[in-house]
Amino acid sequence: MPLPDTLEIVPLEKRVAAIVTVPGSKSITNRALILAALAEGETVLRGALWSEDTQVMVECLQELGFMVNVAPDPQEPSNRTITVYGKAGSVPAGGTQAQPLDLFVGNAGTAARFLAAFLCLGTGVYRLDGVARMRQRPQAGLFQGLRQLGYRLDSPNDRLPVLIYGGGRRPGKCEASIEESSQFASALLLSARAGGWQVAVKGEDLEEASYVSMTSKLIQVFPRTGGTFQIEPDASSGSYFLALDRLALPHLECLEYSKQFGKDIDFKYRSNVSVANWPQSGWQIDERFPKVLHLIGSNRDSLRELEASSTASEDMKKQARLLLRDGTVSRAKDLGDSIMTAIVVAPFAPEPVRFTDLGRLRLQECERVIALRTELTKCGAKVIETGDTLEVFPSELHGAEIETYNDHRMAMCFAILGLKVPGLRIHNPACVKKTFPNFFQKLAAEPPEGLGATVRDARTGLMLAFDDLFAE
Repeated sequence: MPLPDTLEIVPLEKRVAAIVTVPGSKSITNRALILAALAEGETVLRGALWSEDTQVMVECLQELGFMVNVAPDPQEPSNRTITVYGKAGSVPAGGTQAQPLDLFVGNAGTAARFLAAFLCLGTGVYRLDGVARMRQRPQAGLFQGLRQLGYRLDSPNDRLPVLIYGGGRRPGKCEASIEESSQFASALLLSARAGGWQVAVKGEDLEEASYVSMTSKLIQVFPRTGGTFQIEPDASSGSYFLALDRLALPHLECLEYSKQFGKDIDFKYRSNVSVANWPQSGWQIDERFPKVLHLIGSNRDSLRELEASSTASEDMKKQARLLLRDGTVSRAKDLGDSIMTAIVVAPFAPEPVRFTDLGRLRLQECERVIALRTELTKCGAKVIETGDTLEVFPSELHGAEIETYNDHRMAMCFAILGLKVPGLRIHNPACVKKTFPNFFQKLAAEPPEGLGATVRDARTGLMLAFDDLFAE
């Protein structure tokens, strides 16, 4: 049974104690699928995300002729154990110019970019296409890099759809600009060893390009002659549950102490929610989310204490200094996609917070900068957009009809806000299937596996059962 068109999230009424499992990292899963196909022999990927974006990648590999077996994961319903039988750098042949081999990537940016470079290693002609939004998303930096290597890619506007003419292994040098997307560089790096390519990354310091760094580290440790590879949980997906700490759910007055001291004393019960097996590898920039969230919620006195602390890490001190100086959190240096979660809960911070370097958010599943400003403003937040910066001020929020723009992260961010703010109604909730199909089941599951929240069909007002909350 599909999800209703609109869901209403009912605010939590009691303290929550939970250890939530979240699916595997999409970024790591789709990189690992490409590397497993290029490896020699059998590679088993454990903890792999099974969602729209990764299913698209698996289906494309199978369409190409790779044997890929998929088995359930007993630990997490939205994960799978995926076995890929690699061909040692060989990519099966495509079709002809008149009848190319068609591959459809939906709105999966990683699949579109990674496969474009991967297909160049084959022979014959391939046609890569996606949904309308994917046809709008940039590809030029990647296509130009592949053409520098001597491959032919035909696209009138350097976007999808594109005809890719396989040229096999073709040693050479190319440049990859990551100004519009770091996935351009990652795509070239993933197939570089098999193709004999030397890739020069342009546009940023490589150390600041967190997703490119993830790709490089993954390539170093991935088993090239088969074996087993464990995929860690997705930190971006975990950020939604950790964000409950910033919502201070719920408030409770302690009457005994009020009588004793002759004044009201409030205890703000914060959620005791954690994410099982929180990533510690340093591969995912959103691994930093708990630390950044803590700093966003700190007042200036606390930030000064942290800056002067002899025990705090240099990373924490640096972030404290930035927040003290101008209240800044950067999409380029501090957080990845989880910056959207931080933006949505920022109205509960004690001070205004400026979120900078948001340009890439405009080029993803939707125009996320405008979407975040628009929907937060609907809820009563004061948000100012200046260039690629959003400044969010402490605000009293109220319910609203939330458009998700078919963007999974918009739906999940505002669903978490609904656990605090009454009357939040989420349109097109099924878009979470892109990366987290059982997200709403995690909200509704009884603690300690979930949050015990009530989720209703907004049209009928009826509470939805657990089995009705899976996004298909």
